[in-house]
Amino acid sequence: MDQAVATPARADAPQPDVIRAMAIAARQAGRVLARSTTETRNRALVAAAGALRARQADLLAANAHDLTAFTGAPAFRDRLTLTRERIEAMAQGLEQVATLPDPVGHVMAEWDRPNGLRIRRVATPVGVIGMIYESRPNVGADAAALCIKSGNAVILRGGSDSLNSARIIHAAMQAGLNEAGLPVECVQIPPDADRAHVASMLGAAGLIDLIIPRGGKSLVERVCAEARVPVLAHAEGLCHTYVHAAADLEMARRIVLNAKLRRPGICGATETLLVDQAIAPKILPGLIEDLATRGCTFRADEGARAIVPDLPAATEDDFATEWLDAVLSVAVVDGVEQALAHIARYGSAHTEAIVTEDAQAAATFLNGTDSAVVMWNASTQFCDGGEFGFGAEIGIATGRFHARGPVGLEQLTTYRYEVIGTGQVRT
Repeated sequence: MDQAVATPARADAPQPDVIRAMAIAARQAGRVLARSTTETRNRALVAAAGALRARQADLLAANAHDLTAFTGAPAFRDRLTLTRERIEAMAQGLEQVATLPDPVGHVMAEWDRPNGLRIRRVATPVGVIGMIYESRPNVGADAAALCIKSGNAVILRGGSDSLNSARIIHAAMQAGLNEAGLPVECVQIPPDADRAHVASMLGAAGLIDLIIPRGGKSLVERVCAEARVPVLAHAEGLCHTYVHAAADLEMARRIVLNAKLRRPGICGATETLLVDQAIAPKILPGLIEDLATRGCTFRADEGARAIVPDLPAATEDDFATEWLDAVLSVAVVDGVEQALAHIARYGSAHTEAIVTEDAQAAATFLNGTDSAVVMWNASTQFCDGGEFGFGAEIGIATGRFHARGPVGLEQLTTYRYEVIGTGQVRT
């Protein structure tokens, strides 16, 4: 008999025993969580917020360790950085989620049939969520809070850059669960940052019910290509702000400055500025000056360079780039339809905004883009679950099924049908 020849394992080969054990424990814990009362889940979130505050010094120290090892771009460093204010915002986010209506058990619709059957569609938890994310430590707290409140167990696989911070946040979430008498396995993280855990999660069909990736384009593309589990995702946040001919000019300057530079490394930051040619000579120099004095650089088309000649010329690829930095693509367009055509060609279906005082132009724009979020006279940086009143978000979805835009509590539920009879039998 021939002897089997061992095949060398890939560096990112799955470790099924680790993730399998976590997923089995998550499913068992999730059943308890799904049947718990609203008050119990709220108590866990409030206790977790207290635990975050109590561990503030430890969390800042862990984050400082992460930052010492970090060598990425400044915008990504900002996403990784925690401060006392950001930790307090995390804690307040947990408390806010606790105040929101409980989606579990909500009767979405009900009706009677001619035979007397009463049918109800009732919201239920998805089950076990696999969350794969990069850099931003607060994502773990937001995701855990939303999953706990919506009755879902969650496995959080954060990036190696934020591992030390993630461990402290995870400990605080489990402390909250424990204080409320809920299984700590409702929120788990892998024991290390081994990339093999990602492959294991993507292949965990039947153990993990939904994968939510939150990170760069390469991560999301890999998840979507390799997952054997349903995925809720967006690949890029290539957002546009269009300044229409009927825009209030001072409003436009405030909105554009905020949309680009408030936090340029987030997915809701504007990456391309479209300016209507009817007002471009009047407003574009001021917009450029506002941004340039705060460190922004540019890539501009011929129409914009004809007005501000010092602007660097844009390539075709520039308009298809999510900069995630203080870089802005600029184009001059002829009216709403041309703005929509530009967005359709280069956009990622995330968030678009129009600045105008013309209600008809706004309606044309809002109805003409297929993006998940469309705004009128507001910064694209408002595309955020907290700003939408969701308490937090577990991610942004730009697909066509189940959820679009910021994903909050309601989007983390599915449903079952309840059929109530009085002895009916089918002929």
